[in-house]
This record gives sequence, structure tokens and C-alpha cells, in this order.
Amino acid sequence: MRRPARPIPYGRQSITEDDVAAVGATLRSDFLTQGPKVAEFERAFCAYTGARYAVAVANGTAALHLGALALGVNDSSRVITTPITFAASANCVRYCGGSVAFADIDPDTLLIDVTAIERLLAASPRGYYQGLIPVDFAGRSLPMEALRRLADRNGLWIMEDACHAVGGHFDDERGQRHRCGDGRFAELSVFSFHPVKHVTTGEGGMITTDSRALYERLLSLRTHGITKDPARLPPDPGGWYYEMQELGFNYRLSDMQAALGTSQLTRADAGLARRRQLAHRYFDAFRGTAVRTFPSAPTPDQDGHAYHLFVVEVPERRRVYDGLRERQIHAQVHYIPLHTMPYYQATGYEGGPLPRAEAYYARALSLPLYPTLTDDEQGYVIETLLELVAAR
Repeated sequence: MRRPARPIPYGRQSITEDDVAAVGATLRSDFLTQGPKVAEFERAFCAYTGARYAVAVANGTAALHLGALALGVNDSSRVITTPITFAASANCVRYCGGSVAFADIDPDTLLIDVTAIERLLAASPRGYYQGLIPVDFAGRSLPMEALRRLADRNGLWIMEDACHAVGGHFDDERGQRHRCGDGRFAELSVFSFHPVKHVTTGEGGMITTDSRALYERLLSLRTHGITKDPARLPPDPGGWYYEMQELGFNYRLSDMQAALGTSQLTRADAGLARRRQLAHRYFDAFRGTAVRTFPSAPTPDQDGHAYHLFVVEVPERRRVYDGLRERQIHAQVHYIPLHTMPYYQATGYEGGPLPRAEAYYARALSLPLYPTLTDDEQGYVIETLLELVAAR
């Protein structure tokens, strides 16, 4: 196939005229921030995920930070997460003064391994760990029922990092379908609206929950710990009056960003369908080759994967990566294991050796996958990758 005129990235945002019109209408309105569009976006996101409450924030990292604060993470807390994730999944615990433990991954799903968590818990007294931050890595839903049972047995909370999984779903043991972040199995779920995600607000994030108490705490923490709620203020204090009742942050989302997010959400399912179509073409192309896919190809009608990323393992990853870039294909690696980062090497972490995470990293590659990727572009990626792998 012909070499593309411009690089093919691993991810790319899609902005339509409807998106532009939605933002433009907000720019011409009375509110650019702290107006009605944020609440509108939150309601739409609740309707989409099935959660009772949603709190829009400045970005996914802010969502994780506020979630950790709302769940009570402090300098005596120990929280378990996966090493194969973006740094914020663990850093949010450190922001609050807590300690991080890493549990190894399941080599077939690339998700945090429930049995590895169980081993960590069994090796420590009850109460030693306070919570779990599992990650819907690449868009694949976690085994949330198993994690919920494990958490309940051990007195742990769960904050689901669903930043890759807008629109992803799984079926529970009774056959009932759940969208990621619907609030049934985790105290909190967090999402990111970075440009390469399924829904973008430029930068932005969301926290979903079914807990009214956590929802109200998040609203306070989002805006400096300040409230104007009459129920929480002295009687008849004056229309100007407000109180800062705790130390919070300025983690608000603007109305302009919320307008973009609401517009994007209306076509989230269409984008997800295209991602799944592209993913299944990759599955078909790589079946029986040296390119290992995750998961092995599911049937399309049963596929709840959100496919934020299409991750493969390839031999001689550096040679293949460099060869792809020379041919205008900008693949990426997700992720360098967090426990190998200089910060966590210097400050320490719990969990011991993580051989499966390191073995995965040595071969991992994320291929281009986004709704506007054309069939010809994907065909070029497939053909080029197979040529490079065969050239060993």
C-alpha cells in the first residue's frame, strides 16, 4: 500500500461541526464557567453510564485525586493498584500521603490479577490495606463482581479507574449488563476526557458514584471546600455569604468544555461501534501470526471492550517500533511499568517482584485505533506490521 502523506497516530480526537456549534453557543451565552452546561453534562453522563451521580472535574488526574481524598486516603493509608497504567492511578494515593502497593497483572487480560491481590492481602494483617484502584486497561472491563466480593471480605473500598472505558460493559453472573462506572460494584469510578479518549472535552474528567455522601463531598472538594448551600450555613446570613468548610481545590470543568463533552457524548456509541469494527479487523489480520492480540478475538455481539487502545505483543519490539515510525505509523507503548519508574524506585512501593508486568512491557505495542482511522490506513498498518514481524 502507498505510504501515507501524514503520520498515523495511535489515537486522535474527532471534532464535528456540531461540537463547534455547541462550544460556540456557550461562548455566546452568559456563562463560560460555573454555569448550567456542567450540570447538563453530568446528567447526560449519568444517563449514559447508569450511575446515580456524576461530578465533572478538570481532568482524569483531578478525578483520581478527589476520589482518593473523598475515600479518606491519608498518610496512614495503603492502597493496591496495577503497575500497567498511567502514573496518575498510583500518584493520586501519593498526593494524599498514602503508600502504594502493586499487584501483578493477568498475562491473558493485562488487567490486575485478582489472585495477586489475594496474595498481598493474605500476607498482611486485616486492615493493613484500605483500598483498591483497579484499571479497565485499554478499555477492557475489570472482573468487578470478583473484585467487589474480595473487597467486601477484606474491608476495602474500590475506586475503578475507567479512564479507558467510556461505554465499555460486562455482564454479571445473573446475565445483567453493566456499563463501566455504573456505580454498582465500586464506591467511585473515574473517567478521562483527554483528546485521545472516546469522549473529549480537551482536558477533563468525571467521577461517578451511587453514594450521596461521596457525591456531596466531591462537590465540596472540587471547589476549594466552599459551600453556599443554605442547609449547611447559619440562618439568614445574607445573599453574599459562603463558607470554606474544608481544604479543597479548584478542579472545576468550564461550561465550554462541558458543552463539547455533551455534544461528543451523543455519538459515543457510534464511535465505540467503529472502534470495535476496527479491532475485529485487527483480530482477523493477526490470527495465526507472531502478533499476539488481547484478548483473543471475542465474537462481535459479545464484545464489551471499549478499545481505547489496541494492544499487541510483538517480537523484537524496538526494531518493530522504529520500523513503524520510519513508515509514518506512530505506534505507542502502554505502559512502562510504574514500579520501574525512578520515583517509585526511590520512594519505595509494596508488592514484591512483578514479572508478568515486566514480560508484557518488553513486547507491548499499541496500534492506531480511533473512529476516523480509515480502512486504507488500517490496511497499511496491518501490512507494514506483518512485514516487519516477518523480517526477523
